[in-house]
Formats: sequence, C-alpha cells, structure tokens
Amino acid sequence: MKTAVWGMLALSAGALLVLLVRQPGARKIFSSIGVHVVVAAFLLYGVQLLSGYSRFELPINIYTVGTVSVLGVPGLMLLAALKVVLV
Repeated sequence: MKTAVWGMLALSAGALLVLLVRQPGARKIFSSIGVHVVVAAFLLYGVQLLSGYSRFELPINIYTVGTVSVLGVPGLMLLAALKVVLV
C-alpha cells in the first residue's frame, strides 16, 4: 500500500513537471526562482564569513534561504533582528 502511494505521488509530480515545463513562461519563472535562491545563499554565506569578526551567526538551512529568497535583504535583516531579540 505504501509503495502504491509513493508511486502515485512520483507519477503525479512527474506529470506536473511536464505540464509546467511545456508552458511558455515556465523557464523564466524557474530561472528567476533559481537566481533568488543563489543570491540568498550568497548573502547568508557572507554573514557566515563575517561571523568571525562579529560573533554573529545565522544558520544556512532551507528556512533561512527561503526567507531571504522571498524577502531579500530586508529578510536578512529580519532574521538578524529575530536572532538578536529572541536568542
């Protein structure tokens, strides 16, 4: 039963990807999302490089990269403020 559910999930995800790739603007959207994720990862890595001087660290995980990808530099400042206030 479990195998059938995972198989159906994989089949439906594959069909969804095929439909998305066939759309004319899908490549532009995927590339835009990819660029945002890469820029967010570089911003967080820059904060990690400066952590030796400032003793301030933000973890690089899917949640922080997602937040910085969507919100940009204000999202990075938001995460920094939350880290200072809550921890």
